[in-house]
Amino acid sequence: MRLTICGGGGFRVPLVHGELLRRPELGVSEVVLHDTDEARLTAMSSVLRGRPAPGPAPAVRAVTRLDEALLGADVVFSALRVGGLAGRVADERCALDRGLLGQETTGAGGLTYALRTVPVAVALAEAIARVAPHALVINFTNPAGLVTEAMQRVLGDRVVGICDSPLGLATRCARALGVPLADLEIDYAGLNHLGWLMGLRRADGTDLLPALLADDAALASFEEGKLFDPDWLRTLGMIPNEYLHYWYDTREAIAAIRAGETRGEFLRTQQETFYAQASAQPEHAWDLWQRANRRRNETYMAETRTSARDEADLVSGGYEGVALALMAALRGAPAGATSEPAAEPAPTRLILNVRNGLAGRPAIEGLPADAVVEVPCVVGSAGIEPLPVSPLPDHALGLVQQVKACERLAIRAAVEHRTDLAVAALGLHPLVDSVAVARQLLADVRRRVPDLDAALTDYQA
Repeated sequence: MRLTICGGGGFRVPLVHGELLRRPELGVSEVVLHDTDEARLTAMSSVLRGRPAPGPAPAVRAVTRLDEALLGADVVFSALRVGGLAGRVADERCALDRGLLGQETTGAGGLTYALRTVPVAVALAEAIARVAPHALVINFTNPAGLVTEAMQRVLGDRVVGICDSPLGLATRCARALGVPLADLEIDYAGLNHLGWLMGLRRADGTDLLPALLADDAALASFEEGKLFDPDWLRTLGMIPNEYLHYWYDTREAIAAIRAGETRGEFLRTQQETFYAQASAQPEHAWDLWQRANRRRNETYMAETRTSARDEADLVSGGYEGVALALMAALRGAPAGATSEPAAEPAPTRLILNVRNGLAGRPAIEGLPADAVVEVPCVVGSAGIEPLPVSPLPDHALGLVQQVKACERLAIRAAVEHRTDLAVAALGLHPLVDSVAVARQLLADVRRRVPDLDAALTDYQA
């Protein structure tokens, strides 16, 4: 089986490669890395070549021509970074300069990132439809739900978006309860980086979440319990995704980010250093990457914490684990290598970004059937089926509806090259409190990021 990674020079590619080494039963014989930056491709190839492998490893090939990379692909991972980290810095810093939250996926920064990413993601989807029409497409590109929805307009339900934060939240909550997550049904719903854990139920229907919410010590044992005030969690009656910090504590988040460098600024400096060193010392590229990745994980959402991250949250098994679990389940791969004939594997349960009406009924009432939402799904060789979830409370549903409306405006703006719709997407967003500021912000980022300016200049009013 051939796996193509679009964005194959990206820093997190070794995480996927490592998961492939741990799961030889998936049958991936070749990994094709595609990127427009040849220097990054060369550095990443050096990292993968230098990695110790416990056994046979998939062949790795790096190419800069997209059609060549897609030819014969069975699975395509989309992990694009349009505008590079310089673009991310502009998204975050321009928002902060206008008094708004500066964050890559949430609020103004997420939308300006999306506006320049959607045209590239749609072009990739069109190339896949032409060159690899039967390939499964797994989208990592942020903002993940929005970009998945844009690509689905070309490829339909063959595009699935993934994120590790919902499953990470459920895992941490189950650990705090002292119960294996495999023994619990996860009740979670929302959009990517805008969702809530509403229940953790045993097979007999007993919900363990109320007991967790009532236990201050248990809440203090994991990241989301530390991030949100316990009384606030009990008031909500559910546990928000960590990114809801930017919604419930917006002023505090802006102040904390302003007090230091933005995440994009940190990553730009770190990755410039890493890629330069890996290019100069290819024989040490693997060790250089390990050190840089450890530091990256340690500093994730650092502005929200007063203590170091738990060691369990620093190990791999995040988004790359979700992606390969999805790929394995859809392709009917066994759970582990075995010499015995394999029976049909049991379905896998994952939290995915999928079409709201995929199951023939809305996963989240009040959203369009073709809107992409983030919900638990059962996945097997027959496909993906979203599971029933509890209705979102009014305050959460209203927020989801407004954000989804802005996401869909952003998709239209990018596809139609419409500056007026881009302003509307920003101006109507709950984290942007002024249409005038929306116009100013868009102009600010367009001046700094050529990819965004190009995405909006083809339209003539």
